[in-house]
Amino acid sequence: MATQESKLKNLVVNKDSSSNKDANEKDTGSVWPFPWIKLSVPKKKDKKITNAVASDDSDIDEKQENEKEARIHQGISLDKLSIPGPKKKLLVLPLNGIIVHRAHRIKPDAIPKTRQPDFSYGNFKVYKRPYCEEFLKFCLERFEVGIWSSAREQNIQWVLTNVVGELKSKILFTWDQNQCMDTGFKCLDNRDKPLFIKEDTRDKPLFIKELRHLWDNKYSNLPWRDGEYSSSNTLLISAPVKALLNPPNTGIFPRNYDPDNKEDNFLGPDGELRVFLNGLAEATDVPTYVKDHRIGEPPITNSHPDWAYYSKVIRSVNDRYQHIQSTPKSTPKYQKPMIQWQPKIKS
Repeated sequence: MATQESKLKNLVVNKDSSSNKDANEKDTGSVWPFPWIKLSVPKKKDKKITNAVASDDSDIDEKQENEKEARIHQGISLDKLSIPGPKKKLLVLPLNGIIVHRAHRIKPDAIPKTRQPDFSYGNFKVYKRPYCEEFLKFCLERFEVGIWSSAREQNIQWVLTNVVGELKSKILFTWDQNQCMDTGFKCLDNRDKPLFIKEDTRDKPLFIKELRHLWDNKYSNLPWRDGEYSSSNTLLISAPVKALLNPPNTGIFPRNYDPDNKEDNFLGPDGELRVFLNGLAEATDVPTYVKDHRIGEPPITNSHPDWAYYSKVIRSVNDRYQHIQSTPKSTPKYQKPMIQWQPKIKS
């Protein structure tokens, strides 16, 4: 009897030794393909063997554990090693002229003759541009998107509700006339308008959108840190005059939407703007891409026919900033200089 028990113990010991040897060879037989990441393999718990034959449950557990280790070594469980992709660029869109056409009721020349408005509010009739909803979805997939309009806040909200809809919550910010600079000058767009048009609509203020306010997070309500965005990763779409003080090649200036044009495909899948933005999303640098892929109207420079007027605007704004800078310390010490970049005025 004693002899049989001794043989049984020897059998168990030999089996354990063989199993441990096989396991050790298995652990060291494959190489972890990411040596810079420490791989923690759970230690197997010692089991008290009460029988010479292992139970079926024990075999299943060991098999599952071995399969799990094999999956890790083969790289199938590398979903935890998530590597963040490149940060999306910031795209700043307008509303009127690009996404919609907005016409005041007392301006008959601006009201389309071939179609009815998609919706109206107050004194305005609004006409959606073809593909505008799909275009906004496209932009939100590839960029961080903000809306910046020179219209009043209440007018913007009407358009956002009727055009953007549920996508409104995905837009990072919505800026209006209050975040623009009123230069104190008037737009030249309406200089040839009939004199019977009311003065307050005929003499439209010249507003400017300064990108540095976005980059410096001036109003402290933007969802990014100061300096996170700059001229290298920001694109403004607007009228040329509204980008008068911005660094070169940080904006494009498409011509305004003509609601009477039934063939308009500018925002469509193969449209000019969407093709341009598709390439911009993959580009490494905004100014370089904009310089190499011209679209829309040219920026306002000293070759512009109205440069004499716009140079006065630039001088006036710069003088205003210089006055603020030279004022005795009435601003906090941590405030940044008002001027980071100034256009060169050539006579």
